[in-house]
Amino acid sequence: MPERQSRRALLAEAAIEVLAREGGRGLTHRAVDREAALPAGTTEECFPSRESLVEAVAAHMSEQHRAAVRALHEQRPEVVTPEDVDHLYRAMLVRSTLDGRAQFLALMELYLEAVRRPSIRTALGEMVTANMDSAVALHREAGRTLRQEEAGRLDAYFLGLAVSLLALPGDVLRRGGLDDPGALAPALRAAVASVPPMAD
Repeated sequence: MPERQSRRALLAEAAIEVLAREGGRGLTHRAVDREAALPAGTTEECFPSRESLVEAVAAHMSEQHRAAVRALHEQRPEVVTPEDVDHLYRAMLVRSTLDGRAQFLALMELYLEAVRRPSIRTALGEMVTANMDSAVALHREAGRTLRQEEAGRLDAYFLGLAVSLLALPGDVLRRGGLDDPGALAPALRAAVASVPPMAD
C-alpha cells in the first residue's frame, strides 16, 4: 500500500475511535492526530476540512464492511441451515455491544452526520445494500424466502435493536424482552415476516 494511502487508512481508523469515544462533536483534526500518535497537522494535511475527514471515514468503513460481507460468504459452510442464519444475527448483535462496539458507535455517528451531510449517504447506502444482498442470499441458501424489501427492514430493525442494547438501562431491556441475545435473532426474523408486503 502506498505510504499516503496507508496514512489515510491509519487516520480513518483513528477517526473511528474518536467518533466512538467522543461523538461527532469530538471529531477534530487535532483529536485524530492525537489518537493516531502523529504530529499535529497530519490529519489536516490529508483531509483539509472536517467534511472531507467525515467522508473519508464513511468511505473507509464502507470498504471494510463490504470486504467483511464478502469474506462471510466465502467462508460459509457448504450447507447453510436456518439455525446458522439465526446464530449469525445473534453473534452480530452480541459483537455490536462488545468487541465491535467502537465500529458500531462510529457507524451510528455517521448516520447522524448523514442527516445533514448528503455527501456521506452513498457510503452508508453501500453498506446497507451489501447487508440486504447478503441477507437475501443467506436466507435462500437456508431454504427461506426473504424479499429485498424484507431484507431492508431486517437491516433497519437490527440497527435499532443494537442501539437499544447499547443505550438502554438493563432493567428496561429486561422488561422489554431485549436482554436475551439468543431470543432476539428469531424475533427479528419474525418481526420482518409479520409485516405485509408493500402494495404495488
